Amino acid sequence: MKLILSLPPLLTALAASAAPLKLHVPSPDWRDQVIYFVMTDRFADGDPRNNDQGVGAYDPRSNDRYNGGDLAGLRQRLDYIQGLGATALWLTPPVRNQWLDPTLGFTGYHGYWAQHFKEVDPHLGTLADYQRLSHDLHSRGMYLVQDIVVNHVGNYFGYEGGWDPTDPTRFYTPNTRSKPTTAPTQWPFNLNDPRRAADRQAGIYHWTPALVDVKNPDHELAHQMSGLDDLNTSNPVVMRALRDSYGFWIKRVGVDAFRVDTAFYVPPEYFEDFMHSRDPKAPGMVEVARRTGREHFLVFGEGFGIDAPGKTVMAERIESYVRGPAGEARMNGMLNFPLYGSMVDVFARGRPTQLLADRVDTMMKLHSRPHWLPTFIDNHDVDRWLAGGSEAAMKQALLAVMTLPGIPVLYYGTEQGFTEQRAAMFAKGYGSGGRDHFDTNAPLYRLTAQMTALRKANKVLSRGNPQVLAGSPSGPGAIAWRMADEKQAALVVFNTADTEVLLDNLPTGAPEGTVLRGLFSLHGPASDVTVGAQGRISLRLAPRSGLVWQQTGTVQRLAATPATPRLDPLPSTPVQGDFQVSGHTAGQADLRLVIDGDLARAVLVQVSADGRFTATVPTGRMSDPAVPHRAVLWSPGSGIASAPATFQAALPWVLLADEADPAGDDTGPTGTYVYPTHESFLPGQMDLTRTRVWSAGGSLRVELTLRNFSTVWGPANGFDHVAFTFFVELPGRSGCATAMPDQFASLPEGMRWHHRVRAHGWSNAHFGPEGASGQHDGTARPIGAQISANPDARTVTFTLPAAALGDPATLAGARLYVTTWDYDGGYRALAAQPGPFVFGGAQPTDPRVIDATRVITLQQP
Repeated sequence: MKLILSLPPLLTALAASAAPLKLHVPSPDWRDQVIYFVMTDRFADGDPRNNDQGVGAYDPRSNDRYNGGDLAGLRQRLDYIQGLGATALWLTPPVRNQWLDPTLGFTGYHGYWAQHFKEVDPHLGTLADYQRLSHDLHSRGMYLVQDIVVNHVGNYFGYEGGWDPTDPTRFYTPNTRSKPTTAPTQWPFNLNDPRRAADRQAGIYHWTPALVDVKNPDHELAHQMSGLDDLNTSNPVVMRALRDSYGFWIKRVGVDAFRVDTAFYVPPEYFEDFMHSRDPKAPGMVEVARRTGREHFLVFGEGFGIDAPGKTVMAERIESYVRGPAGEARMNGMLNFPLYGSMVDVFARGRPTQLLADRVDTMMKLHSRPHWLPTFIDNHDVDRWLAGGSEAAMKQALLAVMTLPGIPVLYYGTEQGFTEQRAAMFAKGYGSGGRDHFDTNAPLYRLTAQMTALRKANKVLSRGNPQVLAGSPSGPGAIAWRMADEKQAALVVFNTADTEVLLDNLPTGAPEGTVLRGLFSLHGPASDVTVGAQGRISLRLAPRSGLVWQQTGTVQRLAATPATPRLDPLPSTPVQGDFQVSGHTAGQADLRLVIDGDLARAVLVQVSADGRFTATVPTGRMSDPAVPHRAVLWSPGSGIASAPATFQAALPWVLLADEADPAGDDTGPTGTYVYPTHESFLPGQMDLTRTRVWSAGGSLRVELTLRNFSTVWGPANGFDHVAFTFFVELPGRSGCATAMPDQFASLPEGMRWHHRVRAHGWSNAHFGPEGASGQHDGTARPIGAQISANPDARTVTFTLPAAALGDPATLAGARLYVTTWDYDGGYRALAAQPGPFVFGGAQPTDPRVIDATRVITLQQP
């Protein structure tokens, strides 16, 4: 009887296993998709049997070892991913990898060190597992995005003691300690030893040393990035082998899109062949995909380039990988790093919202396919948003991604509030805290799901074109854009300040009386708004608000409005202190003078019997004469705002300290510390030699001079392989800390800190002492430092505006302490013996400070 009852389920299971897999489906309109990006090894461990492959590469307690995530784990968590609103899954390269490289002390858990481009890595499962993942996704109406590499394989050889470009055998050193093999196992990539004539003549590789100068184009394209063996992508044999390798995954697994790692390290014209080759035996990806029914196969690349405000160098370079100079089709998208950089600056660091406004304008003018540029707020190559920005800022950035052109990409764990760059989602993995993180009731998960639903329900947000309507050039505050297509229009508004802001006289592009229906708000229900006279509205925006309205066809008759107050002309030259303004009003008794939209500091206006008034403009925050400031009269009762007027202010910068620091003392507190051994570290690049400090009103400027200066990886902040951490103590302030988070030290000389800035080439974070400890940064501050670097003078300058410091009346008596180290998702490790990326000369728990100033007390001259 038991046997009879068990037969139907058994037969059902057998029938299911025999059913054809759903591997090939038509391409979607990628503009409407939301991609969820996972680092497979860190996401979910569905089959513990494949974790340890027996070479010492598996240790779930360690961030640089395999943790156990696999393809089976991804299949088990598809409900979680789809519930977030994601429609596509992007996973790190699943190909067979170099597992352990003792020369660097790392493992290839991430997937970017290929051993064989056409095999699934055993840590992740089998080809059948990958096919089942594709089937499961397609059965749900979802899509599969595979990360690929065309620039390099693993680290199987290098050059030690020198390099002779005319003789690739000289100084050549095979990596005999590599595991599980000492060379790639796929032809032609196994032809990697120039000491063999046939390998040398095949020219599969650039026989080059490690890359140490990314600003040299020849080195960037041909030298070994991080010591990884650089493929000769101009060699037709290599080009065909890569087309064949990646066409395999489209045909055999049903991959729907590729993300190309390190695209900047191969020539942009390479992708004309990769995408569009007519080779009958190994065609380009467009043709391979077409033969499987995919007419819009997406390939987007990674070009890690962030432009400074007002610059477009990196954006233009990114575009060159999409279109050639004569319109040649290359990839059909690139990760939008310039937009990411502007969003971090504006939402996390309190920079002027006009920077993001300008970036959106530039994006639409410069890029031929802006809707196909994937957008993101963090990923595996940059700090987690919450490692340096607030949760409120992160919510705004996510909403911006969902309401601008581009394909939104959500990095795993962001929806669970992760701060660790590559922490595991599953309980046994690194950084998990011993528990799973698949909580669909987590507030950030639910909010993200609401935002993805907003985008899906309103195609104008994914397919429309933005028109920027407002931005502040002076600091945090309002920014607004209108998304419109031929059928619909939506209005998107943010306040990036932590105080209430007035957005006055916003031109909506809609007729007066038009009802704007509230679609979404970060804080509570979204109320409807009626457009005022001349198609404008003035809005009182709550701190850190984000709102979306839909323009309707409903038009209401406007009530009569009071006369608008007016300001007399303001000074035409920069003022150097507080000054008075005047004006006139008729019947408006409750007037406020609002500067730069800041309602918290609005000045109450006293109106005389004849309607005239004067008011004083405070300029204590205004230290840059190039910045225009906006003044407007506003009536809280009627909501009426005057026409705006602008002025400029220029408080003088006063030198408060000029301290020399001995050269050659970058040896730590014991005098025994040494730099990491990798050739990209230069002697003296963490050695402070001079510190100068200025103030302008309550603003602070710190200039640091180094003995040597590195820009090895072309970092966004203009300096590399040094992390500055400086601490500021303000006199008369309570609520301070003494711990130096993650540096295994406390401040010297009884100093306490109220503000802490941590920055390296790729990050810039400002913290307050609330919650700070040896293991915790403290609380992210809403306004960060502005950084400028001068490699010729070997200086890095940090400017903190007065608002970032709480508007101190003076900086006299403040104390400053600056340290140097290096940083990569965390302060680099310290050990008795140095390693390629590990400091040496002390114990792991000794202070992570290789040089430091003395405690500097600031004094007015």
